Amino acid sequence: MIPSMRSLTAEEYVEAFKTFLDHSTEHQCMDEFNKEQMPNIVAGSITRLCHCLSHKAEPASLLLGGSLAGVDLKMIRILQAVHPGVSIDNEIVEPNPQHVAAYKELVNQAPDLQNISFIWHQLTSLEYEQQVKEKGTHKKFDFIHMIQMLYRVEDIPNTIKFFHSCLDHHGKLLIIILSDSSGWASLWKNYRDYLPATDSGHYITCGGITEVLRRLGLEHRVYEFPSGWDITECFIEGDAVGGRMMDFLTGTKNFLGTAPPALRRRLQEALCQPECSSTRDGRIIFSNNLSMIVVES
Repeated sequence: MIPSMRSLTAEEYVEAFKTFLDHSTEHQCMDEFNKEQMPNIVAGSITRLCHCLSHKAEPASLLLGGSLAGVDLKMIRILQAVHPGVSIDNEIVEPNPQHVAAYKELVNQAPDLQNISFIWHQLTSLEYEQQVKEKGTHKKFDFIHMIQMLYRVEDIPNTIKFFHSCLDHHGKLLIIILSDSSGWASLWKNYRDYLPATDSGHYITCGGITEVLRRLGLEHRVYEFPSGWDITECFIEGDAVGGRMMDFLTGTKNFLGTAPPALRRRLQEALCQPECSSTRDGRIIFSNNLSMIVVES
């Protein structure tokens, strides 16, 4: 008897996510954005901070939601390289204990991170918001990022509104989300109703977020960056890596072993279509294009 389809647990998601990162250019895409755009994006905030620091004001404050440790630290190093000597208070909101542990380990192995304090909040964004409101201490931040996290919040407009309210004057909110041109947009549009419900229920790309920002009256700019994910192994029968890739694509534990044959066949065929993927040197590259949305305070 074939077991029924079910969504990934938090631990299973982490394992599938690692496979995704190993075969995609997601982090390289974010690195490119950091190098090309980040210094200019935060220029106003950091220039103000440098002036404040010279008058013994507070350090620069960063709030990083849905944090990816390696990406965060690269971002911090870029800011420090552009503005050496700036002290940074860095707070992280991340509910997954494995991600928090990995972040702390990277910090422990990075002696070059000078003048930086780290505070970890092992909380969801909603739990963090509730904690802030209960304590009545609404700290202001100079830079906040929300990397690939809005899929997993209960109320996207209110979450954006809250984090935007945490920005200091001249602060910036960075939202990284999948682009409307990504293969995910086509996959979710056509197959999400056939897959197990996720813990979020949100299948959203850049267009959905910018519509929320317009309704909230928030000024923003969008930067598009191409990213790819080699999913060739998804089509190799019995391949363990391909199996984990399909689990990540569908949010389903052992999708290839539990999905009805007709659904499995249709989805694999869809993954090869131009709206999802391209072929390069005999490899199937899924479009994982990202949108970097910069919101003004």
